[in-house]
Amino acid sequence: MNGSLHAGHSFTISKVEFTSGFARMEGKRVLFPLGYHCTGMPIKACADKLTGDVRKFGRNFEKYNEDEESQLANGQTPAPTQAETKEDVTKFTSKKGKAAAKTVKMKYQFQIMRALGIPNEEIHKFADANYWLKYFPPICKSDMNNFGARIDWRRSMTTTDANPYYDAFVRWQMNRLHDLNKIQYGVRYTIYSPKDGQPCMDHDRTEGEGVAPQDYTALKLRVKEWAPKAAEILRGKIPESANVYFVPATLRPETMYGQTCCFVGPKINYGLFKVSEGEYYVVTKRAAWNMAFQGTFFKSDNFPKDISELPLILELTGSDVVGTLVKAPLSIHASGVRILPMESVLATKGTGVVTSVPSDSPDDYATVLDLAKKAEYHGIQKDWAQLEIPPIIQTPSYGNITAKFLVEKMKINSPKDTKQLAEAKDLAYKEGYYKGTMLIGDYKGQSVESAKPKVKEALIKSGDAFDYAEPNGQVISRSADECVTAYLGQWFLNYGENDMPWRNTVLDHVKSDMETYSSETQNGFEKNLEWLNRWACARTYGLGSKLPWDTKFLVESLSDSTIYMAYYTISYLLHSDIFGTQPGVLSIKSSQMTDEVWDYIFCRRPFSTSISESSGISKDDLERMRAEFEYWYPLDMNSSGKDLIPNHLTFFLYIHIALFPPEYWPRSVRVNGHLLLNGDKMSKSTGNFLTLSDAVKKYGADACRIALADAGDGVEDANFEEAVANQIILRMHTLKEWCEETLSTNESSKLRTGKGTTFWDTLFENEMRTLVHEAHAHYSSLNFKAALKSALYDSTSSRDFYREATAAAGIGMSLPL
Repeated sequence: MNGSLHAGHSFTISKVEFTSGFARMEGKRVLFPLGYHCTGMPIKACADKLTGDVRKFGRNFEKYNEDEESQLANGQTPAPTQAETKEDVTKFTSKKGKAAAKTVKMKYQFQIMRALGIPNEEIHKFADANYWLKYFPPICKSDMNNFGARIDWRRSMTTTDANPYYDAFVRWQMNRLHDLNKIQYGVRYTIYSPKDGQPCMDHDRTEGEGVAPQDYTALKLRVKEWAPKAAEILRGKIPESANVYFVPATLRPETMYGQTCCFVGPKINYGLFKVSEGEYYVVTKRAAWNMAFQGTFFKSDNFPKDISELPLILELTGSDVVGTLVKAPLSIHASGVRILPMESVLATKGTGVVTSVPSDSPDDYATVLDLAKKAEYHGIQKDWAQLEIPPIIQTPSYGNITAKFLVEKMKINSPKDTKQLAEAKDLAYKEGYYKGTMLIGDYKGQSVESAKPKVKEALIKSGDAFDYAEPNGQVISRSADECVTAYLGQWFLNYGENDMPWRNTVLDHVKSDMETYSSETQNGFEKNLEWLNRWACARTYGLGSKLPWDTKFLVESLSDSTIYMAYYTISYLLHSDIFGTQPGVLSIKSSQMTDEVWDYIFCRRPFSTSISESSGISKDDLERMRAEFEYWYPLDMNSSGKDLIPNHLTFFLYIHIALFPPEYWPRSVRVNGHLLLNGDKMSKSTGNFLTLSDAVKKYGADACRIALADAGDGVEDANFEEAVANQIILRMHTLKEWCEETLSTNESSKLRTGKGTTFWDTLFENEMRTLVHEAHAHYSSLNFKAALKSALYDSTSSRDFYREATAAAGIGMSLPL
């Protein structure tokens, strides 16, 4: 809850709103609450940025000089803005006449707060993270009321320890998961923010949601003889007796028997980093920065904060080291292989050093052929690229030199045939891994799938390799920090293959008992459950509840929001305001809500007088809370965005199944796609953005609701068309005028008062009955766009036809019909 709701939020909420309204029309009692999730980094990170802004520019930012910032920006970057027609809302335009054309990128947090419409004199208050919790929830409530949402506001609450009742609820949840061994402590790879000094999970990121650590085997290729240029650069910089290793990162350690050379990017900058006395690594600075958090240069209790702390001895380019002779572990070429140039090596992936196995890598095979053909052009000796290529894996489809077979079959002529090489690489890997048999080494005759982990283990045990990991995509934290992969001890929820009974129970529930409304959602859950693994559930920075048994940690944002639906059922009995400062119906204090009390309410534990005596809560009050929960649970529908299937929604299922009896497991999950605005992605930076408040002010609640229903219902991206909203205003106004005019004294006298008996009356009545049944069916299956068509568009069309037909027949319409 760190801003106003936008149209995308209201699109998801509208699904619950429409479902609730329909269920109430059927005579059902419906619980539709709404709380405020404030856990995590976003609020704290923004508040800390504002603290810096206030310190730098003053309480009301009076020391900020917009002209200076504009001149600085114009001096650093080109200004191709003359051809732009859309206003960029991430920039501020000076109000001064002569500076009207100047723009300044929103560099500071206070500028973003201004853009949100917050008065300048009030912005400094947001440097206190708790102020955000007080400011935005009332705005959200007002916006939802203006939208016409039928929400039970008595049950609202904020998360984090700002509400001591919800804090007690989260602590109970974590304690019970810990007791069940669902939360464990261990050392593992995780995405980590050096700036924040803690793991950076999905909702702590501004970029890279869903990105996970990618495990590699980092091979140590010891330098035997430096290329002349490299030798000159290194002279006197390191001891002559030092061991220097080029460190390629590979996903295929089982193929290392076939190494014939090692590639570097000739234009890439590499660093020589000191690991210990007498040992040095050659990798990119980016790779070294990742290694720094995996025990290579620093211990886990002394991680660096800045990349300048790396033990960098010197830098050199890839072209400087071409021709260097290195010893490649496991390679049949025991005398060594050469460092050769490869233009397609990326500095942003792996270590920037790539070991070459041309027997099984189409990229490598195409490159060594090209190097041999153009040896003089590349500045190498031809024989360096013509070492014997040994067969190491037998495959049923491609023989024992897979890369050669595929390159020739697909007519790949050079390393620049990137599309064909990507396809060949995929084919080679799948064939080799799933169907290949080792032809060489200690594991000769074994399947590649079986041999791969054994080869890796042997390499690490011999000291010729080590584990290395990095994010499989760019991750930027809420504090604008580029994240790395760290190997550290942490508390984690034991999701996935490490607790197969738990995973299989969730999977069975998804397959057999839970409604997902679409095959795409069903498949999304099933696939996610197959790969989802342990999840760090605690961090040290941000807002949240403290981990009960290790209070230096806070419960992370995707782990304290899994069963809050259960809390809604009794929240109004505990407190009457969102912060829990005012007592609820039962006048129970937060300190009385012990773990045993929560057990009794939610887990069908038998009553014991000790529960009442230790908590001070009467048996009647305990029974009332339990009855309230059991009346409303299980949850009938959870509505959310499809992007939350990989984390929040799957966690929601896991934790419900771990803590609650089967009769309280979720009945359905409905997901929707992202909401486009006028066919384009919503973005503040392009100006294609609409808040719920602005939408209601612009079009009215009815038009907004209809436009959201018309936007779509599937998991594919929906589209809110402002033109549709405008048309709806006209349509609804026309319909209202017709109703008023038709029922006026003058017009109503023209209507037949008796029940219609003519052909046109019967046709119209049957048509309307059919549309009612269609609308009911569409509402029941949560297909609101189809329901809108039947209930509004088709109904008015039928009315129009009936009106015109009866007018032409000279009989007028039937008033009862």
